[in-house]
Amino acid sequence: MSPIEENIIATLAYFDLFSYPLNRGEIYLFLPVKCDMNTFNHSLNSLVNDRHIYRFEKFYSLKDDLYLIQRRIKGNKKANELMLTAEKVCHVLIKFPYVRGIGISGSLSKNFADENADIDMFIITAKNRLWIARTLMHALKKLAYLAGKQHYFCMNYYIDEQNLQITEQNIYTATEVVTLIPLQGDIAFVDFFAANAWCRQFLPNNIMRLSTAKPALKSSFKTFIESLFNNKFGNWLDDQLWRVSASRWNKKTDAKQRNIKGQVMAMNTGKHFAKPDPGDFQANLMNRYRLKMESLLKDDQHSLAK
Repeated sequence: MSPIEENIIATLAYFDLFSYPLNRGEIYLFLPVKCDMNTFNHSLNSLVNDRHIYRFEKFYSLKDDLYLIQRRIKGNKKANELMLTAEKVCHVLIKFPYVRGIGISGSLSKNFADENADIDMFIITAKNRLWIARTLMHALKKLAYLAGKQHYFCMNYYIDEQNLQITEQNIYTATEVVTLIPLQGDIAFVDFFAANAWCRQFLPNNIMRLSTAKPALKSSFKTFIESLFNNKFGNWLDDQLWRVSASRWNKKTDAKQRNIKGQVMAMNTGKHFAKPDPGDFQANLMNRYRLKMESLLKDDQHSLAK
């Protein structure tokens, strides 16, 4: 198996962890190495001919399983419908104080949604005001619970303009960054993607979606609230809200409280970020990916030895 073929296998293996087949263009975009299109097409066709991978019309998979293709098509359709709601929600949330940018993350950013899908959001806030912004936004989420619409307000990942670079740098975080769909706050996302140019090391063929973000909306409510906290009191309040929130989440984790998906609730926090990590999701995913690749390469070596 050639190096390009191994990298195609690696790309399909990563998305296979999510039971998500890819089309030809997607495989190329998520390929971890640069290569010319002719070499890529020849390698992809060779893998199909040698039955290392399977083709179902325009989709490719490690598994000879038509259900995965049907699942993807259905999920793509559901995602298109859910994105209309996501745009409306983000249009409201960008008006909150200190919110500078909102993008869609998670499975929806990969154009997939099932019947239980959430609208996961990645939020950029003003410098040193993340915790004020988060507290105000989560007050709205409490109201959403009462209406049974909480899955539309999954404000999972916050980062502020003080430190826009994602600290963990691996194939998982690179994929999450390049698949973000910025909806509000064009300037904030220009700065964010510039700060995370390291993603090119993992996904050199991918292009980040800057053009999708609209200019951040202003509102009289937003301007008024920010004027109240653009001072030393605001600095103190943001620090206090950070400490209180971190303490509350640590207690939830220690008590092994579970979310509606049955995962132990956990959140990593800092002055300039807040991100969920239920059940060490990222570490477990990367370990599963490593083991999957070891197994696939081992199987290939055995087949060559025969």
